[in-house]
Amino acid sequence: MLLVSAPTFFGDRAVTCCHADIDNRTISSYSDGMRRKEGALIPLELSILEAAIDLRRRGVPEAHGFLLAKEMREERHARRLTAYGTLYKALDRLERAGLLESRWEDPLIGAGEGRPRRRFYRLTLAGEGAFAQGTNEVGEVPLRRSATVIST
Repeated sequence: MLLVSAPTFFGDRAVTCCHADIDNRTISSYSDGMRRKEGALIPLELSILEAAIDLRRRGVPEAHGFLLAKEMREERHARRLTAYGTLYKALDRLERAGLLESRWEDPLIGAGEGRPRRRFYRLTLAGEGAFAQGTNEVGEVPLRRSATVIST
């Protein structure tokens, strides 16, 4: 089915939008039945597990989503994390698979700092094993990029 919206005016220009009726259940990020090999992790999920392992080695046993994203961006030069919604969907999948555990921060702590409370994620033993297995299958985490110098 094709849907056509009423014209929207930008200054003196009228723009009409046409789009097909979209069923979110057919989009992989909204579907639990995403096509992938049973037990296989996608590159973003491997990067999340690697970031959690690295943070734990540095004395940070649990981390909120923004800290994980920052770690991935700074340490791995991740390019596939296009939106935080992508990250939080992946965190949810990892938790449902038993590879991460989470807890909500005390709301009084967030309120005292003038921000919303955060959800903290901790790597499980199963998560460590899945990361080791996933990196053995692909050789390294696909999101990791080495620095490249381009001369002009």
